[in-house]
Amino acid sequence: MDQHCLNVTRIAAALRAPSTGTSDFELNPAARPPEPFDLRPASVLVPLIERGAGLNVILTRRAAHLRNHPGQIAFPGGRQDPIDPTPLDAALREAREEIGLAREQVTVLGGFDAHETVTRFSVSPFVGLVDTGFMPVIDPAEVEEVFEVPLAFVLDPANRQTHRRVWSGGWRRYQAMPYGPHYIWGATARMLISLGDRMRDP
Repeated sequence: MDQHCLNVTRIAAALRAPSTGTSDFELNPAARPPEPFDLRPASVLVPLIERGAGLNVILTRRAAHLRNHPGQIAFPGGRQDPIDPTPLDAALREAREEIGLAREQVTVLGGFDAHETVTRFSVSPFVGLVDTGFMPVIDPAEVEEVFEVPLAFVLDPANRQTHRRVWSGGWRRYQAMPYGPHYIWGATARMLISLGDRMRDP
């Protein structure tokens, strides 16, 4: 079995482990609103594409004019609409709309821990293997840039950082994973860390 197949097999196996969920409030427990509070359902695709001997993660920079998370690094995805039969359908639809990734170009490997954001979304992430011939077609209304990061980089614990900034009148701590000029942080960084933890768990 070649290295590519081994990597894909490891990822698929890691995604079969039970989900526990993650949250922006892990590092900021005092900022958590009183229970119960509503979370809006959202989904993202974590697209992996083969590059040489390894896999890369496809990421986007959200358009600066968007209402939610403007200019931030993100996975293709967004809010689940009534037309979406399942969370996975929502992630695949958004990937097609945002970066021109057709459903037929994605082999879904599985989903993992839903992430609770401070902006009150519950985000369901799904990992998909993308055809190597894929060329992004950006919707400028939603996306400013598409770029790739080596999967090995985002899975390496040495690249994890914890930063803080003032938000809503107080300090908020969050996960970050800077890569060159790209500042990967917040929910995107936390979901990549969650994936990395799964892959290292024997």
